[in-house]
Amino acid sequence: MFDKLEDLLKRFEEMQLELADPMVASDQARFRKLMKEQSDMQPLVDAYTAYKKAKETIADSEEMLASESDEDMREMLKEELSAAKEEVAKLEQEMKILLLPKDPLDEKDVVVEIRAGAGGDEAALFAAELYRMYIHYIESRRWKYELVNIDETGIGGMKEVQFMVHGQGAYSVLKFESGVHRVQRVPETESGGRIHTSTASVAVMPEAEEVDIQIDEKDIRIDVMRASGNGGQCVNTTDSAVRLTHYPTGIVVYSQTEKSQLQNKDKAFALLRSKLYDLEIQKAHEAEAAARRSQIGTGDRSEKIRTYNFPQSRVTDHRIGLTLYKLDKIMNGDIQEILDALTTADQAAKLANEEES
Repeated sequence: MFDKLEDLLKRFEEMQLELADPMVASDQARFRKLMKEQSDMQPLVDAYTAYKKAKETIADSEEMLASESDEDMREMLKEELSAAKEEVAKLEQEMKILLLPKDPLDEKDVVVEIRAGAGGDEAALFAAELYRMYIHYIESRRWKYELVNIDETGIGGMKEVQFMVHGQGAYSVLKFESGVHRVQRVPETESGGRIHTSTASVAVMPEAEEVDIQIDEKDIRIDVMRASGNGGQCVNTTDSAVRLTHYPTGIVVYSQTEKSQLQNKDKAFALLRSKLYDLEIQKAHEAEAAARRSQIGTGDRSEKIRTYNFPQSRVTDHRIGLTLYKLDKIMNGDIQEILDALTTADQAAKLANEEES
């Protein structure tokens, strides 16, 4: 590991010299590439620099302790030595995590699809609440989102909704949200006060560029129609909605949120590309059983991943055994603690897998 870190430090220093070269600064493409590489390497370089400094502190403290006779000074040196050893252990773990192979999809924007599952109207209401939960979270991160398609029920629920999220590292943050979310509560329409269980499924897909997925025009049927549901001025009076049918897979996507047919078509193609890209990723996960075991629930979209229990104000993520009693805050977008715990568990699983191999 340390040979690799020394090579990385040497490369980082070379890069800094390159970035200071006026010839490099005048080549914008090369300059941006170097800046991105430097930014990616910075956390590991900082950790390794701090690690080397802590190791020096340990060596100096041990050397001084060997010759120091004053008890007060010895006590101070022992405290310094203990703190440096704790720092070294912490930094070693941090560097191991930073050296794990990066998921090439982590920096991508995402497409999120939420669908009501079992439970009728109550499931559709829960799907709408999950949508609002994610939107609140996205806004708290100052990310951007675009609605692609929404199929609402008359009582404020959503049969399904698709939206795009644009933000740094969006896929790395949200990818563990894919799966079946379950709600337990007494519906407003339930006169007997019985608790009902309903579900909604969430799929988080990396947004695919045209270079990621090539779509043959012969494989697509494009239909245009008037938008349905609640729409603004002109939305329901012109043929602006676009539906794409992909013959080889049977995937059908629909976009109706824009007034312009062209804009809806662009959004529909972006959604279709992401769905096809996601299919390829799922196939790759199925083909790599060991890799799938080392991750936290990114493979099986039918897996029940989380339960939201309203009577007890409890949210439980079943994959990592995390239970929190702050359901109101979570439904209002305060999900960072859950996302961080999932990332930590995934890193721990990957580290264990690396050590085994």
